[in-house]
Amino acid sequence: MKKREIAISIILTFVTCGIYGIYWFIVMTDEMNLASNKQNPTSGGMAFLFTFLTCGIYGYYWAYRMGEQVDELKQYRGIQSSNTGILYLLLCIFGLSIVTYALIQSELNTMYDIGNNQNNQNNYYQQ
Repeated sequence: MKKREIAISIILTFVTCGIYGIYWFIVMTDEMNLASNKQNPTSGGMAFLFTFLTCGIYGYYWAYRMGEQVDELKQYRGIQSSNTGILYLLLCIFGLSIVTYALIQSELNTMYDIGNNQNNQNNYYQQ
């Protein structure tokens, strides 16, 4: 996983007329699948292809599923979680997919930080 700056990702999405947004969608999906250890997850490339072929309808399902995965990750780490899938779905329905991307990336960045802190503590105790 890689920690990404959300503001830079949003700016790059606008500057490249959405091309970076496609890359961000694909990579974010793959990183969420990696973080959640799902069996046979839909890859980022396939999720984008399904979204493209269904004229965006699959994107609503994707947003809901990503919210569920965020909730599962939070519960696994003992963090209070709510039904994030509904929030992401509603944001996409109202045309705010970029906000959904930003929220998902924020959660991935948080999980990245938690993972790094645990690795640093393990390295400290091994010395």
